[in-house]
Amino acid sequence: MLVVVWVCVTQWGGVVHGHPAYAVLLAVTVVASVLTGVVGLRGRRPGTARLTLRIVAIVLGVGWLALTVWMRPHTAAEPALEAMRSDAAVTVAESATEIVMTPTGEVDDVGVLFQPGAFVDARAYAAVLRPLAEAGHTVVIPKQPLGIAFLAIGALDATRPRFAEVTGWVVAGHSLGGTVAAIEADEADAAATHPAVGLMFFASYPANDISGSLTVPVLSISGSKDGLSTPEKVDASRANLPAGAEFVQIDGASHAQFGSYGPQAGDGTPTISADDARAQISAAAVRFVDDLP
Repeated sequence: MLVVVWVCVTQWGGVVHGHPAYAVLLAVTVVASVLTGVVGLRGRRPGTARLTLRIVAIVLGVGWLALTVWMRPHTAAEPALEAMRSDAAVTVAESATEIVMTPTGEVDDVGVLFQPGAFVDARAYAAVLRPLAEAGHTVVIPKQPLGIAFLAIGALDATRPRFAEVTGWVVAGHSLGGTVAAIEADEADAAATHPAVGLMFFASYPANDISGSLTVPVLSISGSKDGLSTPEKVDASRANLPAGAEFVQIDGASHAQFGSYGPQAGDGTPTISADDARAQISAAAVRFVDDLP
């Protein structure tokens, strides 16, 4: 119960605005805690079999709580929250499973599907991605079950039929989300309708060699002070990407500056402001998407 209270107090926004799966996990934890308390208050002296079951239950319970803590979301912060507001240029719609940014003016036929990083509130990317919508591109940000990108690996296939005006999709993602985006783009770049027409990495790289199978343009945007997707790891990924892949390094940017959700364990220390980093990341992304045929 204390773990659930702690999660809700510290990351309430991420719980409420995240995929419902994590909220369900918290609810199950509460129910299990109550049942455990009721059984414990009965005070029966356990036999050998019952004692063994209790030990197993304790081990499983500790593991469950550790998993709950590990998956605690990184809640979105400003200026991402402000970017979630609709205005004369962009309409923002949020549901339990996704965020959609739609240009209010002419809509380009190239859209962007963006996979968030692990356990990061999808809203955290609103500010860095909003310039794409302002440039005329529909932007869809899936809310991943339990904050794990691999559990949303079908997001592109689920999105394409619902946006008839978008004839091609740039698949993008941050950190683990970028790894999943690479899988989705590699599978969909030859689709007969609404194919993947580009791939963007935000502080990320592919898990496997797709240099011979991926046929669409690729942009990798990284930070020189990233302590997670380090410059060395990003540079090593060149061999796994098509020869024409473009690499843009934001000097002084850290891993967490690709979204707006606060500091992240293991990250480097940035030497530029979050506003400066975000402006450079957005500019590179808009230029890449705008230049696609």
